[in-house]
Amino acid sequence: MQWTDRIRQVKIILVVAAVIIAVASLLVSHFLVRDLSIEERHRMEVWAQALHALNEADETTDVSLVLSVMEGNNTIPVIVVNSEGDIDDFRNIKDIDDSQESMANSQKLKDYARRMIKAGDTIRIGQQLVCYDESIMLKRLQAWPYVQLGIVLIFVVVAIFALLSSKRAEQNKVWVGLSKETAHQLGTPVSSLMAWVEMLKEQYPQDDLLPEMDKDVKRLQLIADRFSKIGSLPEPVDASMNDVLVHVIDYMDRRTSSQVQMIRHLPDHEVIVKMNASLFEWVVENLCKNAVDAMEGKGTITLTLFDEPHQVVIEVQDTGKGIKKKDLNSVFTPGFTTKKRGWGLGLSLAKRIVEEYHKGRIFVKQSEPGKGTTFRIEMKK
Repeated sequence: MQWTDRIRQVKIILVVAAVIIAVASLLVSHFLVRDLSIEERHRMEVWAQALHALNEADETTDVSLVLSVMEGNNTIPVIVVNSEGDIDDFRNIKDIDDSQESMANSQKLKDYARRMIKAGDTIRIGQQLVCYDESIMLKRLQAWPYVQLGIVLIFVVVAIFALLSSKRAEQNKVWVGLSKETAHQLGTPVSSLMAWVEMLKEQYPQDDLLPEMDKDVKRLQLIADRFSKIGSLPEPVDASMNDVLVHVIDYMDRRTSSQVQMIRHLPDHEVIVKMNASLFEWVVENLCKNAVDAMEGKGTITLTLFDEPHQVVIEVQDTGKGIKKKDLNSVFTPGFTTKKRGWGLGLSLAKRIVEEYHKGRIFVKQSEPGKGTTFRIEMKK
């Protein structure tokens, strides 16, 4: 849980940092764009005055300074419109060379000038109207904050993904290490118990308790085998899902109260799925044991097997106390439990077996407090 809390804290810090960077970037860009826009307005006022001076010049006027000012504008698009609405001059208009005077270009310039007038970017000089647009540099500066936000967003997503991957990798190492160690620790006493049971069978062949002892020892051996497979990567093989469910129901019937009724709905034909039958039985057992706990030892568990065209579906439904809505997203989280006893690992282990080992899907299909819960497992054919 400490690791989970640390991951949550880091994610919050990353999101807060991203928001701060985004707000700061937008504010700084806003002030820069505003200042540059004011500066371009001043430049166009000077350019308009130079145009007016050029129009009023005679043969005795030195126009070298005026021409220098007008030629100095190489970035700001500008169109000069006369009182009749015709184009007198233009500069820095994209895709239109200053020497071209075709009718098509003239119409394009008039449309562009109308957009400038509508935006209010004009300066009146005598009978002429100087229309201008933002420079390429100003437009790039306006777009840059959104590029920065995209970069920050990508960084945050990658960072969170890396943290979650690290968390998942660490959990996998813990699962594998714990499983291998458990299988190893169980191996020696189980072998000894098996030997003792065989010796007792020879000495007391008529004893009625020995078969039950033998079943329990074999059950321990099965558990050790399951843990050893969790610690490795078991290869799925063709197996009957009908047999898996029947084995689980028989096992639960022998070890639960007579007040718990196990109901099965299985198709008449065999449903064959690629799986590790031992591990998959463990999944269904976990769901059934949780159902028994939720019903407090009294109620009905219904196992239904659907053979659909592209997948096999197993549903485990109980009549227990149900799951609260606020807990639905946490039921498969390691360590989560609503019981006074237990480690909260059963459902997380079931999810790992179904989704990582069998490439299937397990989820809570439906749950209503006081009425029960239905878990659904989907396996591809």
